[in-house]
Amino acid sequence: MNIQIFGTKKCNDTKKAERFFKERGIKYHFRNLAEKGISKGELNNIKNVIPLEELLDKEGKEYKKRNLEYMVYDLEEELLENPLLLKTPIVRNGRKVTTGYKPEVWKEWINEDKNN
Repeated sequence: MNIQIFGTKKCNDTKKAERFFKERGIKYHFRNLAEKGISKGELNNIKNVIPLEELLDKEGKEYKKRNLEYMVYDLEEELLENPLLLKTPIVRNGRKVTTGYKPEVWKEWINEDKNN
């Protein structure tokens, strides 16, 4: 398994995702979106699985602070420029991706990995 977790240190769901993998002894790479954003290539890989609209956190502080609800903008450009607009955590396992806290999906990944 090649787990990547994109999120922030302040996000509770990101902390829960980290704990989920730690408790199962699964190594993961954590990317703090508050420090380093997401590359265009990574975003392309993610949007192949999850539509850009679903990656945008419309409930988040950053979305409200920037008044994006009332603006016309290029969604991909905004997400690349301001990764705090992303719904977190984004958890990647190769080509598989989830947003938010999805332990039931991650358990399936672990079971698939064990069976291979």
